[in-house]
Amino acid sequence: MKDVLVPINSAGWPFIALFAVVSLGASYLSEPLGWVGVVLTAWCIYFFRDPDRVTPTKKGLVISPADGRVCLIDEAAPPPELEMGDKPMVRVCVFMNVFNVHVNRAPMDGTITKIAYHPGKFFNAELDKASEHNERQALAMKTTDGQDIAFVQIAGLVARRIVCNATEGQMIAAGERFGLIRFGSRVDVYMPVGTNPQVAVGQLCIAGETIIADLGSNLETITGETR
Repeated sequence: MKDVLVPINSAGWPFIALFAVVSLGASYLSEPLGWVGVVLTAWCIYFFRDPDRVTPTKKGLVISPADGRVCLIDEAAPPPELEMGDKPMVRVCVFMNVFNVHVNRAPMDGTITKIAYHPGKFFNAELDKASEHNERQALAMKTTDGQDIAFVQIAGLVARRIVCNATEGQMIAAGERFGLIRFGSRVDVYMPVGTNPQVAVGQLCIAGETIIADLGSNLETITGETR
């Protein structure tokens, strides 16, 4: 039954209520408009779904912080507002479309050492320049293994609101919910140089479940092809 009745994230209820009220009003004006409202309200409920996830707990694993498709794997300096230096780190970017679950989850166990908000534009989140120019919320973490990583919520073309419930100094577990981005966006993860990603560009990830890297091993970088 719980596979059908998926929990709704609390941040979604105001939007669902708004859609429902507008739909009710539209139904008095026109039956077709009312049905359009019903469809949009159902989509809003679907958008804010927040299912439980089974997170791998092996030490050193980096877990995807977002549902979506890997749109970029490269090396880049973390956002300057995190004050982690300008040396490139391994970066994996996960793009969320409007049909993905948008609840974000911590990629590793550790302590949030810094949180920094950067106002910006709203380019398509799949574009490389989005990491530099778009509105973002960046978080730095010291993992329980003593390594420094970062993860960044980036607003997209449609997204206009980043929600981050984490606080500086907070201990957080891999797979634990820490926020969401409304209506399409992207999350980037920055990992130490030498990390070999275990996902490929184009691969679909599940937040809190998909392993994107293993900092505790020397596994070769994963490659993939469309079949």
